[in-house]
Amino acid sequence: MKALQQITSCILYASLLNVPDLVKSAPTSVYTFDTTSDTTSVAPSVPIGVSAEPFARTDGRLFNINGKTQYFAGTNTYWLGYLKNNADVDLAIQQLQNADLKVTRLWGFGNVNEPSSSGDVYYQLLNSSGQYINYDPNTGIARLDYVVSTAEKQGFKLVLVLLNNWSDLGGINTYTNAYGGNATTFFTDAPSQAAYKNYVSFIVNRYKNSPAIFAWELCNEPRCHGCATSVITNWATDISAYIKSLDPTHMVALGDEGWLAPGYGDGSYAYSGLEGVDFIQNLAISTLDYATFHLYPDQWGYPYPWGNEWIQQHDALAKSAWKPVVLEEYGSPFPNNHTETEGPWQQTVLQNTNIAYDAFWQFGPPLPARSSAVDDYSIDADTPDYDVLVTQHAAAMLAKTPTTS
Repeated sequence: MKALQQITSCILYASLLNVPDLVKSAPTSVYTFDTTSDTTSVAPSVPIGVSAEPFARTDGRLFNINGKTQYFAGTNTYWLGYLKNNADVDLAIQQLQNADLKVTRLWGFGNVNEPSSSGDVYYQLLNSSGQYINYDPNTGIARLDYVVSTAEKQGFKLVLVLLNNWSDLGGINTYTNAYGGNATTFFTDAPSQAAYKNYVSFIVNRYKNSPAIFAWELCNEPRCHGCATSVITNWATDISAYIKSLDPTHMVALGDEGWLAPGYGDGSYAYSGLEGVDFIQNLAISTLDYATFHLYPDQWGYPYPWGNEWIQQHDALAKSAWKPVVLEEYGSPFPNNHTETEGPWQQTVLQNTNIAYDAFWQFGPPLPARSSAVDDYSIDADTPDYDVLVTQHAAAMLAKTPTTS
């Protein structure tokens, strides 16, 4: 870990050590906490929280967005806040709106344990010297500021994910690298949880006045392999209540894959509780406004038609708890040939469930600076798959009559 004085002076950081007040502590570009200071973190340079548009909210088992209760479709663009060119952000959001998608889900985290020298975008530095926010306008939190500001201006909604179970782009591993422990102890480790809550507080307070935020999401695909399911249930209860204390207006979700525990299903992998998550237990958390689940049969060892059963099971369980449920990730690894596998799932959502919205993984944009991380699951714009699974499906979801059941 690099010591504080070794951090490059061309990048601004804000220390998040103890309390939410910041003060310039030295004739360098480093900000550190001081409980006696009223100085705040570096404010966004773009307008955020100025729109009078209503915030998204639950309405029975559906969502009310832009003042209307409706079914709709969304997508995932985890990379949106890492784009360096404003024009690319503008184009991506416009393309999503052109397809009548109402929400996209993106990473609201970007952690490193060492300052990047490659010019990559990251938001937070965690190491033995402290916890810092990168305020560089080209590679730091300003990139996420621009996404939120643009979405707000365009009347578009964002699900902002605050942590990653996986190591990509700095997940739980960056906390355990800095504070010790591992992927399972993270959820109960006091130093890691304090640092995570600091980051949650920073992000939530930065954007809580913006109607662009559809929901805060605790973690992308949280798992605690081999743990009692109570570990993640207790963690989700604590963190969601903490977020609600900071921002009682926006919705909060867990971001889990929807794993089920023994007592439901056939006991195979998805129903085994092996990953330490119990969808049914988590439905009972009052500070989680809606439920989530994912669908990747190829990765989990199931045939593709099984996905229809998985979808209907989660809809029925959410109905019993009277909460909206979102199929927030689904996909198959067949570039330019997704319709055969994913089309039936969409028809199940449309015809046999009251799932509030679904979100395919992931939108593949024809950007000038197309992300290299777009993968085999992506559905590229201007392809036959996109026409069927995105444009036509979004229209069908919007045309579906809202129901109270």
